[in-house]
Amino acid sequence: MAARRFSSLLSRSLSAPLSSYFSGSASLLNSIGRNPGRWGNINRFSSATAAEELITPAVQISYTQHLINGQFVDAASGKSFPTYDPRTGEVIAHIAEGDAEDINRAVSAARKAFDEGPWPKMTAYERSRILLRFADLVEKHNDELAALETWNNGKPYLQAAQSEVPMFVRLFHYYAGWADKIHGLTVPADGNYHVQTLHEPIGVAGQIIPWNFPLLMFAWKVGPALACGNTIVLKTAEQTPLTALYVAKLFHEAGLPPGVLNIVSGYGPTAGAALASHMDVDKIAFTGSTETGKVVLELAAKSNLKPVTLELGGKSPFIICEDAEIDHAVELAHFALFFNQGQCCCAGSRTFVHERVYDEFLEKAKARALRRVVGDPFKNGVEQGPQIDSEQFEKVLRYIRSGIESKATLECGGERIGSKGYFIQPTVFSNVQDDMLIAKDEIFGPVQSILKFKDIDEVIKRANATRYGLAAGVFTRSLETANTLTRGLRAGTVWVNCFDVFDAAIPFGGYKMSGIGREKGIYSLHNYLQVKAVVSPLKNPAWL
Repeated sequence: MAARRFSSLLSRSLSAPLSSYFSGSASLLNSIGRNPGRWGNINRFSSATAAEELITPAVQISYTQHLINGQFVDAASGKSFPTYDPRTGEVIAHIAEGDAEDINRAVSAARKAFDEGPWPKMTAYERSRILLRFADLVEKHNDELAALETWNNGKPYLQAAQSEVPMFVRLFHYYAGWADKIHGLTVPADGNYHVQTLHEPIGVAGQIIPWNFPLLMFAWKVGPALACGNTIVLKTAEQTPLTALYVAKLFHEAGLPPGVLNIVSGYGPTAGAALASHMDVDKIAFTGSTETGKVVLELAAKSNLKPVTLELGGKSPFIICEDAEIDHAVELAHFALFFNQGQCCCAGSRTFVHERVYDEFLEKAKARALRRVVGDPFKNGVEQGPQIDSEQFEKVLRYIRSGIESKATLECGGERIGSKGYFIQPTVFSNVQDDMLIAKDEIFGPVQSILKFKDIDEVIKRANATRYGLAAGVFTRSLETANTLTRGLRAGTVWVNCFDVFDAAIPFGGYKMSGIGREKGIYSLHNYLQVKAVVSPLKNPAWL
């Protein structure tokens, strides 16, 4: 499928027509609901979506145990926990519930595989070949993985099948390419000495991934760690364990030695805390909320002072300048916020619009939200599925109530859809002020807050007046304005006339309380390497 060669995650851009991003008889954009004629039978957000007849995915749940030392095993306690279908709130399967003892077993396996096993001693080229074989197997199982991801997470199947699984494959191709290109330097020094640096694998890496992009976050963390020669203990999000366990089996089919990749499912206060505080784990990588990131950092510091990379929350500004072509701006701002049910750490959740175009933008943004198709994410034409679970569902509704109580204007949405599952109407607020909770806090849901600004200096100051600094979006026709904003905004990524472009080579991470370090690209390799200086004397050197 031509779409599977696409290297960016459902990106949007001003410079090319939106329909050009996917080849074939119909663009992805049309297929997710901009063409009401094709999908006239799909309910709009005001309909009782949960009452629809839901599609049962044709995929078998085969892996529900921990993966430790190359074997699927039950939890040491014998306990399990349910994982749910967010469309209904019903149980899909019961998963082995990991705790400290399971983490101990997994870390022991990873430590033995690193200290005694073949993986770190294998040639980098052979490690690369295993990563490539794994990527090829994932590509063959594209549809099953996409179905599991949608069933367990609620995101549109088309998004998973045509963008996220192919991006997963692309990431492992990328890191396979790096495996045999990691090397140190020869360093000139004062005096008769030969100095070289070695870039060595850090050891046992503990990794904790979130529920909003389970497959992609697996790739962001596992890819660079394995390319560098490390071994891994990975804890899945308790909401979405299914795809990580499935791809782990494919890894062993590709020839990954036992103990190199270990996966434990469980809850943060038990399994996650045990991993972050484990004395035999050499490094922790975590993606999730800022509040939990603080806990992970503290546990790592109080144990063996292991290095930590954190990819945390955001409240990203999306700035619509006065020269904007409004129809394009509306579509891009809509995508920046509502993509993945609004459950995206870098969502453009503060939409700043210049006062000269504010009224026109607002009316068109409201109309676009009203056209958004909400329903069973397995159905063609659906743009928005359910929120992940009841906790997140109730959190989003509380923020909507807060927006109403703080006197923001509710333009549309604001309520649940149906009585079953976790569907929420696409919601738009206008007249939002900077001190309102909906403008300050990470909502992580389909709630667009539209704010008005007068000039560039003002919007830079307001956009930066947040504890977060993960990403930002700028929409303008002026190169000068774009340059001013990209340098003025304190954020790890600034997208200009596009949003959510996630190529494998582009680094991603935040300023301030949005995290520590970078993922993807060459920068991610630094997280999983130690630098060793080796110095030896030279006798009668011909040159220095």
